[in-house]
Amino acid sequence: MRIGIFVVAGLFPGQEPGRVLADAVEWIVAAEEAGFDDAWIAEHHFMPYGVCPSPVTLAALAIGRTTRIGLGTAVSVLSTQHPVALAEQAAMLHHLSGGRFTLGVGRGGPWVDLEVFGTGLGRYERGFAESLDLLLAALSGGPVAADGEFFRFREVAVVPGARLRPVVACTSEATVALAAARGLPMLLGMHIGDEDKAALVKRYGTAGRHGGHIAAGVAYVADSTAEAARELRARMPSWLGPGLAGYVPVDGRPRAVRDAGAYVDLLTRIHPVGSAAHCAGTLLRTAERTGIEHFILLMEGMGEHERTLENIRRLGAEVLPLLR
Repeated sequence: MRIGIFVVAGLFPGQEPGRVLADAVEWIVAAEEAGFDDAWIAEHHFMPYGVCPSPVTLAALAIGRTTRIGLGTAVSVLSTQHPVALAEQAAMLHHLSGGRFTLGVGRGGPWVDLEVFGTGLGRYERGFAESLDLLLAALSGGPVAADGEFFRFREVAVVPGARLRPVVACTSEATVALAAARGLPMLLGMHIGDEDKAALVKRYGTAGRHGGHIAAGVAYVADSTAEAARELRARMPSWLGPGLAGYVPVDGRPRAVRDAGAYVDLLTRIHPVGSAAHCAGTLLRTAERTGIEHFILLMEGMGEHERTLENIRRLGAEVLPLLR
């Protein structure tokens, strides 16, 4: 089983974005020291849910601060950037890290980002497959050209070149089918439980333990399961409430906003939140039910740098040995 951390860099009330980003690098360094396999960094724009708009930039800094741990993006949003430019950045990180970097990509959402970056709603609604195929071509190690709806250009060499296999964030059946057709592993979100994860793995058509799929979750270790759940329920809504409200549709379409308290209740029920034994048991049970054996865990739920460091170290010392 592979266990990593999931870095969202969420902005809790009273915090400064720059300080949160600096802290996030320290969490990755601590995760390496605690024995985690990898660290995956999220991308968000114009909202307090996450203050890292460029996970490849943060990954580059973390690569220079570490020697062993894998780094990945969870995820880089394809709908708001050029796939070849992203491939170039991924190739750089691959070479600079000695092969420790994995690119995770996703469709994103119908958010105002599409307007700000000039890619438009069409790239989100119709363009993901074309963007993904162009990215794969640019990560094949050879030259690349395009003659599609959204991209048209003459053949060029990708320098530096690299052969990389991205991971694809999957939240819909259409994206699952696309990832399966391309033979790319899925990254499943922390908003769904074991039953839904197992259904997506089944729809993908490959046993999870052979498909390299990854599942995101929340983790928090305390002396008792009740204590862990109580502490997260007291702290996480102050971040999730304004954070989730920060998603602004580009076309004014209505959107349902999650109730932050109810969402935290769900997260504490379905993820490794509790005593060390409870956390290990939860991960082992999810692996058995879904076939997934790679988990990336959000550790920053208490919203305080030192508490996050303590959580990372405690999970490393008390939970990881129960899984290996």
